[in-house]
Amino acid sequence: MTVHEAAIGRYYEDFVVGDVYQHPLGRTISEADNTWFTLLTMNTNQNHFNAHFAAKAPAGKIIVNSGLTVAIVLGLSVMDVSQTAIMNLGWENIKLTHPVFIGDTVYAESLVTAKRESRSRPYAGIVTAQTRGLNQDGDEIMFWTRTVMVYKRDAPHDKDYFPQAKNGPMTT
Repeated sequence: MTVHEAAIGRYYEDFVVGDVYQHPLGRTISEADNTWFTLLTMNTNQNHFNAHFAAKAPAGKIIVNSGLTVAIVLGLSVMDVSQTAIMNLGWENIKLTHPVFIGDTVYAESLVTAKRESRSRPYAGIVTAQTRGLNQDGDEIMFWTRTVMVYKRDAPHDKDYFPQAKNGPMTT
């Protein structure tokens, strides 16, 4: 029997400048998602929660809160770009290029544009990637550049965190 340690994501050594990751999950945005996020963040722009008001605006219907779409696209990219991150170092040039509506499904892909070893942390490297969000029709809805510090493969910090069962290992 082989026990596979809990693991997901890429380490610094896995990133190659020029590689594109088409992140595997998509996320359909519901009215509840948009309403809850808008209320939680205290955004009072009625275009996000008042259908009657939004019907008179140029889009003619409720527009999903852009903070929510940024968060979802970021989340979709974590598996490939920052699952092994120590910290995000920054986002640059966030552009919202197409409106997102209730019922749209959002996808994301990222292009690795730079990488270098950390000068202060020998167990880490710094990766820069451009990420863009797409809707179900292939319209680009947003893009940005993000820089993240990730662990190197031999870093001890993200290893051996899974707890040992008090009643012993699983067996057949």
